[in-house]
Amino acid sequence: MELFSSYEEDIYRMAYVYVKNENDALDIVQETAYRSYKAIAKLKNAAYFKTWLIRITIHCAVDLLRQRNKTKLLTPDQITDTGSEANVSLSLTLQQLLSLVHEDEKSVILLHYYQDYTIKQTAEILGIPLGTAKTTLYRVLSKLRAAMKEEDRYEQ
Repeated sequence: MELFSSYEEDIYRMAYVYVKNENDALDIVQETAYRSYKAIAKLKNAAYFKTWLIRITIHCAVDLLRQRNKTKLLTPDQITDTGSEANVSLSLTLQQLLSLVHEDEKSVILLHYYQDYTIKQTAEILGIPLGTAKTTLYRVLSKLRAAMKEEDRYEQ
């Protein structure tokens, strides 16, 4: 499992983005380790090991969120060492915006923008066609832009 250890930080970050809680993210890392160990024989190409682990992580995170049947918004108390109130405000806004999209849409955004995967890699990780990933990405971006414009109108 030394190979798993080299990707543990990436797995933790992806889990934390979904559940926004350190303990839950650590639980997801453990669950990912368990599921990957149990299903390692199903991995067809070792070159895609990290992609495979990220996919398992996303499934574990979504499973946990479904069990709770709700998602938590990030509160100012949960944000540490942000450096300024502007960063806190921006973080809250991003979390609120991401709460507006479905889990499958959120996965595309998080993998592409937060994990810096290409849209092709994102599609492979999620097991969806490239065209679907592109469509989902552009649809979500449109939703988020509209939500931000709506929020700007209320602030003025």
